Amino acid sequence: MDSHSSSSSSDGGRSTSCGSPSPSVRRALELIQSDDHALKLQGAQEIRRLTKTSQRCRRQLSDSVGPLVSMLRVHDSPDFHEFALLALLNLAVKDDTNKIKIVEAGALEPIITFLRSENSNLQEYATASLLTLSASASNKPVISACGAIPLLVEILRDGSPQAKVDSVMALSNLSTYPINLSIILEAKPVPCIVALLKTCKKSSKTAEKCCALIESLVSFDEGRTALTSEEGGVLAVIEVLESGSLQSREHAVGALLTMCQSDRCKYREALLKEGVIPGLLELTVQGTAKSQSKAHTLLRLLRESPYPRSELEPDTLENIVCNIISQIDGDDQSGKAKKMLAEMVQVSMEQSLRHLQQRALVCTPTDLPINSCTSEVSLK
Repeated sequence: MDSHSSSSSSDGGRSTSCGSPSPSVRRALELIQSDDHALKLQGAQEIRRLTKTSQRCRRQLSDSVGPLVSMLRVHDSPDFHEFALLALLNLAVKDDTNKIKIVEAGALEPIITFLRSENSNLQEYATASLLTLSASASNKPVISACGAIPLLVEILRDGSPQAKVDSVMALSNLSTYPINLSIILEAKPVPCIVALLKTCKKSSKTAEKCCALIESLVSFDEGRTALTSEEGGVLAVIEVLESGSLQSREHAVGALLTMCQSDRCKYREALLKEGVIPGLLELTVQGTAKSQSKAHTLLRLLRESPYPRSELEPDTLENIVCNIISQIDGDDQSGKAKKMLAEMVQVSMEQSLRHLQQRALVCTPTDLPINSCTSEVSLK
């Protein structure tokens, strides 16, 4: 959540002045530094509560990071671990300084251990913590060096629904550090990403992050092979191309274009077989500037001839589409292409394109009731 102004909220975190901690903040710091276990737990609860909505409290309670990380190292104390993780999670949200401080305090070692825990709550909180900590550019190489990536892929495969979402979001965050991409690829995440993409809403943030990760991974031959080898993998990306958010569609068309540019002959038929054309046509009108450009480029790659058209048959979108459709459906298809292009500029464009896209024997799984996500976990 966004930070509050100096008038603060009714959560007990009101400050007497902008720079001086409130009594409740001072009390929480005293409790967390106590040697009494019960008081430490109470302190962690107070820190979690105070930092849930107040950015100022996150700053003022920064000194609690060390004691909270120490709580993560106490053996056989699930309550200690869970309370400390939740407090650290709220301290880190939208506070890059605290994110870095938590990692520097040594939190990653116990957090990564919790990823293997049979306690599902602890596993979820640990995954959520890595999601939030990985939003900091400084933490990305450190998290990877600690061996978190293979464990996040395991969570993506076998974790709870929410842990799977947080895992793919964390992997997406980590993938923006280039060296991490090959490590992610070695963990073979594509089947798990595709499985999540099939079941989530195509307009969701989860779908956006899945497609962002796929777009990065298909820049490698192993990633392209994994996607096309996975049943319904290409189709899942095309479905996002059709009905995802603007950003999701940009990632989806980027992934498909990367594949076709890497080896047109190898991937052209796979894309056409799954019915990519209507979504691309719609994107040339309704997408972002980048999406429109990529959609035009991909349509050119998908036509019959890879060579430039003659002056008598200019390289227009209409001619490209006529050519593609004639290869799919047979002779005399220019009328269909012209009609499709005309409908693109009408109010009923979306419905018309959906009608063209009907596929027999394809069933989209019911969406999982997963919370929407951002680059950081929601406040706990």
